[in-house]
Amino acid sequence: MFARLPLTALRTFESAARLASFREAALELSVTPTAVSHQIRSLEQWLGVLLFERLGRGVRLTETGEKLRRNLHGALLDIDHSLAALRPQAGEQCISLSTMPAFAALWLIPRLGRFYRRHPGIRVRIETSHELVDLQRDASIDLVIRCGLGEYPELYQLALLEEHFAAYASPQLLERLPEGAELIGVGWEAPLSGLPSWQSWAAQANEPWAASATCRDYPDEHYALQAAISGQGLALASSVLVSDSLANGLLCPYREDIRLPGARYLALCVPGRERQPAVRALLDWLQEECAESLA
Repeated sequence: MFARLPLTALRTFESAARLASFREAALELSVTPTAVSHQIRSLEQWLGVLLFERLGRGVRLTETGEKLRRNLHGALLDIDHSLAALRPQAGEQCISLSTMPAFAALWLIPRLGRFYRRHPGIRVRIETSHELVDLQRDASIDLVIRCGLGEYPELYQLALLEEHFAAYASPQLLERLPEGAELIGVGWEAPLSGLPSWQSWAAQANEPWAASATCRDYPDEHYALQAAISGQGLALASSVLVSDSLANGLLCPYREDIRLPGARYLALCVPGRERQPAVRALLDWLQEECAESLA
């Protein structure tokens, strides 16, 4: 039934398509670039269609090549996971997870011990970055958690949390607000339209003093919250990221009635990878933790 499938050529194509380079694919597969080119050409002849456009210094997938890449990557992942499930598991399994620095520091890592107690044989390797990871091309990342308003139709996605933004201060500062209050914000590296601001908060809260108050920006949200905890000012913060500081009494809300819309947190992976047992265990645990934090 499958005797005529050109498996070597398909595996070579997947590598070249994911890396967008015959040379990089050759390094990954431990063959020469000429061998990669030969396998791709034989696959194109077998299919009767072009899969790559040959450019001056590289290659680019055709529309047909892109369609094959999406289907083939998921199919090879399923095969890999099926084989992995049959092999005896020696030692711990490792999951690579990419997320934003503030979410890792303020929400994920404080809770991760509960995951390890439930799944002692799984290790989560956390990478933090504000850059979006191209999961279709970077096979080293199993899962990403991102916050935003984007759509990801080509990826498996699991909704985790919805956030809003509000003002928070240390208990000591709260007693004398708004007298002498300074505002704490975040100097976003890549500002997105619709991000909450102190200007929109002041307009909604009808607090004239906020328009002329000194505002100090920090490079990331967890720095801004640490500044607020130390009593430096009033922070405009995400309800998700501030949740532990509220529960521990380190911060208190100011004007709880004023809430600005935020974004949603999603867990994303290449379709098929969510069925890998270790990834599935982490996704299920994340969903439970998020449901508990909303209760």
